[in-house]
Amino acid sequence: MENVTYVGLDVHKAFHQVAMLIPGCEAPVEWRAETDTRGLRRLIRRLERDADGVIHVAYEAGPCGYGLQRELETHGIACMVVAPSLIPRKPGDRIKTDRRDARKLAELLRANALTPVMPPTPEEEAARDLFRAREDARQDLLRARHRLGKWLLRQGIAYTRGKKAWTREYHAWLRTLRLDDPTAQTVFDAYRVRVEQQESACRGLEEALATLAAQPAYAEAVGYLRCFRGIDTLTAIGIVVELFDFGRFDSPRGLMSYLGLVPSEHSTGGHPRRGAITKTGNRPVRRLHIEAAWHARHPVHVSRPLAARRQGQPAWVIAIADQAMARLHRRYWRMVGRGKPTNQAAVAVARELAGFVWAVLYPPAMGLDPASAITR
Repeated sequence: MENVTYVGLDVHKAFHQVAMLIPGCEAPVEWRAETDTRGLRRLIRRLERDADGVIHVAYEAGPCGYGLQRELETHGIACMVVAPSLIPRKPGDRIKTDRRDARKLAELLRANALTPVMPPTPEEEAARDLFRAREDARQDLLRARHRLGKWLLRQGIAYTRGKKAWTREYHAWLRTLRLDDPTAQTVFDAYRVRVEQQESACRGLEEALATLAAQPAYAEAVGYLRCFRGIDTLTAIGIVVELFDFGRFDSPRGLMSYLGLVPSEHSTGGHPRRGAITKTGNRPVRRLHIEAAWHARHPVHVSRPLAARRQGQPAWVIAIADQAMARLHRRYWRMVGRGKPTNQAAVAVARELAGFVWAVLYPPAMGLDPASAITR
């Protein structure tokens, strides 16, 4: 049997704490490695020099990204990026140091007790960062609008020309506002300019996402998802770039669980107890599914925009989308009719919607029969 050396890395901005378990050695070999290019070369040379047999490395996913993993892989060193929330932890262990963390990673890697995450390629990571930048800009815009709206409320200024705020008419009304106090006018101008800046940033990022969605690498998957009611270009490209590899989910339940849309459970002694959804995994994609699920409360109908989005798409994708529209509508109103709150019904619909999304994106990659995919 081939010898294997297990290496745990506690990765930081300033240094990497290394713990290496060499076959035949009881104590781990530990040292610190610098994070610059020279330090990384020294780390790789020392691993290749001191290791016995094949080298397996693991470190936690975090803000340092996947650059270290990619560099090790280019030198033929197998590197696993692990999910921090799924690392086994002893309840009574109250001491945490860099050396302990690195040693624990190496020991758990040797015991095959770590759960890897799927590292994206640099192109996939750049596309995902673009979507997340738009998410950040959207949240900043919401905060800026809230600040301005609440400040106007404190000043006793109300918009009475229409029923909705932040329309073109509302922006035109804001530009006509003049306050008697120069200091208050300065505050108002600062808040209004901030809102306009965030709106411009959101528009620019949305245009960039629309351009990305039209690229050959994403156009097919985005076109499939746009056949669903409640999913247009921004939602579709968000789902695709955040998940980027549907082949890792071998069933719809795997995707539902990854999105945190399955019920939590604490069953013991033959007494099942299920609670709220777990809310683990990918939060942005979970939000996109729930937002799309709210469309299920409307009657089953193919609107003109939806019909236009379906032009040129395969018949089997449209059939699955129609099946989803009818089934999710029945599911929503059945739950509401039983007295369930509407938000719980929307989450349940979002969970089923994830299964339909899997059905249209998984079969082309894995060669399954699309007609039978949703029944798995």
